[in-house]
Amino acid sequence: MMNTILLGFPPNAISADQVARVESIAPDMRVIVTRDKSEIEEVLDDIEIAAGGFPRDLMSRAKNMRWYQQWGAGADWLMKHPEAATCDFVLTNASGVHAIPISEHIISFLLAFARRFPGAIRSQAEGKWNSKLGDSVFELAGQTLLLIGVGAIGARTAQIAEALGMRVIGVRRHPEQSAPGVTAMHGFADLPQLYPEADAVVLTAPLTHETQSMIGEAELRAMKPTACFVNIGRGGTVDEPALIRALREGWIAAAGLDVFADEPLPDDSPLWKMENVVITAHYSGSTPHYTERAFEIFLDNLQRYRAGEPLRNLVDKQLGY
Repeated sequence: MMNTILLGFPPNAISADQVARVESIAPDMRVIVTRDKSEIEEVLDDIEIAAGGFPRDLMSRAKNMRWYQQWGAGADWLMKHPEAATCDFVLTNASGVHAIPISEHIISFLLAFARRFPGAIRSQAEGKWNSKLGDSVFELAGQTLLLIGVGAIGARTAQIAEALGMRVIGVRRHPEQSAPGVTAMHGFADLPQLYPEADAVVLTAPLTHETQSMIGEAELRAMKPTACFVNIGRGGTVDEPALIRALREGWIAAAGLDVFADEPLPDDSPLWKMENVVITAHYSGSTPHYTERAFEIFLDNLQRYRAGEPLRNLVDKQLGY
């Protein structure tokens, strides 16, 4: 057996310098760069460490894998592959990579609604001068933002929102942990009393058995009719038919959606034609700096692994985050 590090990337996705940095940290290990499933199967028994892509159906057969550094933040794939949760490997994610692009995406949604950009873009496409849109604009300053899930993304969003003059209420699993920019931190049990306070509700929570459909009819009805709702976490955390009804019937004012229960969003979804909805195709986390930032997390963790130190961004495979 030759202890192997699998870098699950297509050709030219990572540089020779990045591969060399891996080799310098683990000079006694073989480094293989491939996304080809057949090539991975050939060395499956030798893989001790994997980073990037890894065929889900091969994980339970990778008997000697001790650590897998996934390239994304969400680990909801474990819900479809529960056998991986029982395998004897440590799972880490790329949490933190998305903080800048997704926080900017969230604020873009809120500013678009405040300044009535969806209507302005439609008017521009039609060649119409629609100055009446200015009659319904509003300011984010002085409004209350409810952040559900205050990890790296939520924390940066809170700081930007505070700088814009918003009051930020945070909700996280461990509310005793504060975050800059958050005026008050609560646990999930407090959510029913928080919805009526919020002018904007932003959902960044991961998809787990606990969070599935956590935003449904009761939650949407509890929000202000003037509230804007943003979801950039996972589509499965929202009851989509209830959200469609809420937008149609005016329980809430608008929604900025980057994630959906079914992706791509089906052509016949009513969400496409709603004037109070802004849709982006699950690219809120996209950035030209993604690979470079994720690779730095992996390299730091590789040094920790080799030194026998605790790894960053550990995922509880049973909880799914």
